[in-house]
Amino acid sequence: MKIIIIEDEKPAAEKLQKAIQKADPAIEIAAVLGSVESSIEWLQQHPVPELIFMDIELTDGLSFKIFEKTTINSPVIFCTAYDEYWQEAFEHSSIDYLLKPIKQQKLEAALGKYDKLKQHFTSNMQLLLQSQQSGGTTSYKKRFLVKRGTDYVSIKTEDIAYFYATHKLVCLVDNKNQKFILDQSLADIEKQLDPAHFYRVNRKFLVQLNAIKKIRTYSKSKLLLELDPPINDEVIVSQENAAAFKGWMGN
Repeated sequence: MKIIIIEDEKPAAEKLQKAIQKADPAIEIAAVLGSVESSIEWLQQHPVPELIFMDIELTDGLSFKIFEKTTINSPVIFCTAYDEYWQEAFEHSSIDYLLKPIKQQKLEAALGKYDKLKQHFTSNMQLLLQSQQSGGTTSYKKRFLVKRGTDYVSIKTEDIAYFYATHKLVCLVDNKNQKFILDQSLADIEKQLDPAHFYRVNRKFLVQLNAIKKIRTYSKSKLLLELDPPINDEVIVSQENAAAFKGWMGN
């Protein structure tokens, strides 16, 4: 995911960058901008980012002026020391309003909200497009072509246990615990799979139903998944996503 940060205070911008990278190392920060003018110029000259973190009071005015000079279709997470702008913020593509100093937990919750919104709208749009293209019958990917050394191997979708993202790479793990690196993002892979069998449990893991060996309760109403084949990492379903996940498991 590519994002930009609009923040005029260098220490605050650096602190936010570190917090974002801690929350999700796969996020690419395309630019850090410090004024209304530079933000307008950048947005007019570059592809639209997937998400914007935006301070409100900048050196040359309120960041709301950016919306007057350029079209912003990206969702925005506002980060500010002032609480009086929240109503106006939600009139300008805002999905969250974080007060400084920004706590790591609040930042990660905001990113989780973005993921849920993206997952909802992307999956619904993808289903609609697939239905239209196939005359009303939705078709999903049946196999993945992966590379093993100098050879290519075809892995059937039903033989895949899960996908996970790590260090800007995405790995496929099959039922025999064989690992393969893919050149697609988890978001792109998710669109190709039947949601009845695969679930994006968090930003790092996309899991096949049969690979979920055990579900344990975790702190603050979260869920901890035990996968088969096992992985040396905690696979956690957030409190916000727990109800939807349990609903999916029960279908």
